[in-house]
Amino acid sequence: MNKAEIIQKTVGYVKETLAGDSAGHDWYHIERVWKNALLIGRGEQADMFVVELAALLHDIADHKFHGGDTEIGPRTALAWLEKLEVEEAIVSHVVEIIRSLSFKGANVPTPMRTLEGMIVQDADRLDAIGAIGIARAFAYGGYKGRMLYDPKMPPEAHDSFDAYKSSNTATINHFYEKLLLLKDRMNTETAKKLAAGRHAHMQAFLDQFYAEWEGRA
Repeated sequence: MNKAEIIQKTVGYVKETLAGDSAGHDWYHIERVWKNALLIGRGEQADMFVVELAALLHDIADHKFHGGDTEIGPRTALAWLEKLEVEEAIVSHVVEIIRSLSFKGANVPTPMRTLEGMIVQDADRLDAIGAIGIARAFAYGGYKGRMLYDPKMPPEAHDSFDAYKSSNTATINHFYEKLLLLKDRMNTETAKKLAAGRHAHMQAFLDQFYAEWEGRA
């Protein structure tokens, strides 16, 4: 099986697996991350086969929907790629990226070892900010039954992944606990440029949100 066939089979597998998701982690999220990764990777000296596979499989089994099991995603991706008889070194690299990709708290570093990992991490983080990031934040907040906003509930800067995972704060707090931090955590120059505009859009949204909340707009 050639690389193009492996990519197409993986696309079909991911579409089928994530069908029906309403919490912002559906096929269209994967497709956008895939497109972002291709855009960022253009001109970079990266193994784009690794980038595409990691982008397509990065949320194949997100721990948030599997009882907090942080290994279910890497494990599921591993099983799929081995089924397709993908070269062992590529499988190992893709699984490493998936395992290391996620944001784990404001005070928890999440460095990527390889350029391919940096590209996919940036692509995923771009989809968490801007207009789509706002929509996804509230979709997930609704899925989790979270309040929109509670002025008496301040945001937290989490010091561990466990603390971040167990947080059940209002959705507006998520902007301060993660989304507004992502602009300065992009790895590549392309992602940094794209993130600046999306970040500004979130800031404008929050300004309008507070103005309406206080009856000033």
